[in-house]
Amino acid sequence: MSSKPTSDVHVFYADTRFERMARRPGGKSREEALAEAQAEIDRLQPEFAKWLSQEVQNLAATLAQVESGNSDKTQLDRASRICAQLRDTGATFGFEFATFIAKNLCDILDVVKAGAAYDKDVIDCHIDALFLARSSTYRHLRPDQVPEIASGLQRVLKLAIDTSPRSGE
Repeated sequence: MSSKPTSDVHVFYADTRFERMARRPGGKSREEALAEAQAEIDRLQPEFAKWLSQEVQNLAATLAQVESGNSDKTQLDRASRICAQLRDTGATFGFEFATFIAKNLCDILDVVKAGAAYDKDVIDCHIDALFLARSSTYRHLRPDQVPEIASGLQRVLKLAIDTSPRSGE
């Protein structure tokens, strides 16, 4: 085997517009930007609790349509989008328990979209937990602060995923 390289590959890096803008002088320091972002989160926090309640109700209503069988694939997609928004924003606003539940529910909806049966009890369990997580008693708790509920939801998730069509692949 020869020690000479077999090709004349040249690696080069493109200087994109974003990279040029990021190197420009001026702007805000990282600390200043983070402080402003935290101030905006703090300002939006009271509104987030209202938004969360409304979105959990929207999710429940959308899933009720899916459950009835009188809806098309778009309702399941809509439920997945709502659930993903809950998952993606909850922890930012201090609703870590709601984020945990929404993540589990997103995983369950993914297996339903992949062809698993819609299990009303599994879905209802998570919707009920979301309604609980938005209440003033539970809203600022972490999953490790409610281990019975969290571990129960994890077991339900595992069961739902283990019985899905994708688990046999």
